[in-house]
Amino acid sequence: MIRLPTQSNPPPFPRQTLPTMYDLPSDNPEDPGLPDEFHFFQPLLLLLTFQPTNWNWEQVFSACDLNLYYDVNHTHWYKRPDWFGVVGIPRLYEQRDLRLSYVIWQEEISPFVVVELLSPGTEDEDLGQTVQQTGNPPTKWQVYEQILRVPYYVIFSRYTHELSIFRLIEGNYQQVNLTDNRFFMPELGLSLGLWSGRFREINGQWLRWMTPSGELIPTDNEQATVAQQRAIAAQEQAILAQQRAIAAEERAQQEAQLAQLAQERAQQLAQRLRELGIDPDNL
Repeated sequence: MIRLPTQSNPPPFPRQTLPTMYDLPSDNPEDPGLPDEFHFFQPLLLLLTFQPTNWNWEQVFSACDLNLYYDVNHTHWYKRPDWFGVVGIPRLYEQRDLRLSYVIWQEEISPFVVVELLSPGTEDEDLGQTVQQTGNPPTKWQVYEQILRVPYYVIFSRYTHELSIFRLIEGNYQQVNLTDNRFFMPELGLSLGLWSGRFREINGQWLRWMTPSGELIPTDNEQATVAQQRAIAAQEQAILAQQRAIAAEERAQQEAQLAQLAQERAQQLAQRLRELGIDPDNL
């Protein structure tokens, strides 16, 4: 006789016991940042729409998550902004090569604007609420404000959709007032603001570059979509015009046929009158 095992309570479902993505922020304990999808898509949108009107595109450089080395006396010290933009410098390093990093003592031009996306592990430093420890590198705020003297420092939270823009005034960052959730930077001929829309098939609240009046700077895909829509609209207009031409031609043919029929009837009537001895020309 086969003895069946006694039934016991099933083990907990793994999703109830194992850590989730919210418990595992990074595979590197020395890096408290969150390498999440938003930190890829949002900087990409900034990169695609950063098109300063006051500068030749060949003199504009921007990067996402690229090491930024800032101290010639401590060459291993760096910051890694989520996105930063530079103007007045060749798009390619020495006009010939893609950059492996941005080394300030070689480039000799600081970023014009830096964007940091808030993460739980880096929020305090992004907001300038940490203090440099003795023997440690300076904080982000110190580097951007005091060392590189970046004219604009931008902080955006994907969780609260709060946008904070700081402008370097007399050596210190001062928060600026936003108009319709955007701020105009005259040096670039662009404004930076929030946009509620769909990017890479994802609906959300995004930070992106705009015209001074708030119109969107389109990405390549958006330009292609608009061009396709215009081509379809032009094709539809051409088809409609062709249909109208055909309809007009058919109406003209119908009118010609009616005119010919009327003429034939008039001739028949005149002939009938003549047969009755009446001259139709004297009526």
